[in-house]
Amino acid sequence: MNRMVATPSTPSGGRPLAVLGQLNRVPEWFIALVIRLGVAGVFFSSGRTKVDGVLHIKASTYALFADEYRLPLVPPDIAAHMATYSEHLFSILLVFGLLTRISASAFLIMTSVIEIFVYPDAWPTHLSWAGLLIYLIARGGGRFSLDRLLKIP
Repeated sequence: MNRMVATPSTPSGGRPLAVLGQLNRVPEWFIALVIRLGVAGVFFSSGRTKVDGVLHIKASTYALFADEYRLPLVPPDIAAHMATYSEHLFSILLVFGLLTRISASAFLIMTSVIEIFVYPDAWPTHLSWAGLLIYLIARGGGRFSLDRLLKIP
């Protein structure tokens, strides 16, 4: 008895796993762009939760830094300003791919501070952010970035 078995058609000559090899063709500029936009979205959204209007820091933000975050060495009101403005500024720079390595480094430092002093149990999230940020620090903003246009390393 002849039985017909359906096999998925693949562009790799019948080797389904060989399709994974085609992922090497994804351009690095596209990967960098997606990472820049994704990281910027996370941090910009976080920054927006700390303000009313454009950049007016909420009273609840000051309370959060004083009561929950309690960073060592930095007074809560200064930490609230630094974090809020950094999340906005470096996110915008990442979207445009301007000073990408500096922006990614700033976010990596911020992520490390959050991991060590604020939410140590959130290490899986922080590790995923760190991996993306390290890629940007190592590789830069990619072809579609102002860094490339302005020849900023």
